[in-house]
Amino acid sequence: MKVTIYGKPQCPYCDMAKNLATNKGAEVRYLSMGTDYTAQSFMAEFPTARTFPQIIVNGEKIGGYSALVEMLSDEE
Repeated sequence: MKVTIYGKPQCPYCDMAKNLATNKGAEVRYLSMGTDYTAQSFMAEFPTARTFPQIIVNGEKIGGYSALVEMLSDEE
């Protein structure tokens, strides 16, 4: 499973998502706002997003942390 997480500094849910995906054995790519992308490029990629993190699993935008928890618990 490939997981891309768009996070931001000092975001506890971003860190929790990264840890959860890593602990489940996913290949994790973590992108941080200000370092790896800008607010403008974030809004272009996720025009309806209002929260962090935003997560892509195997190329599919799933939403935030709770969506990742739900997806991974369904796989057990």
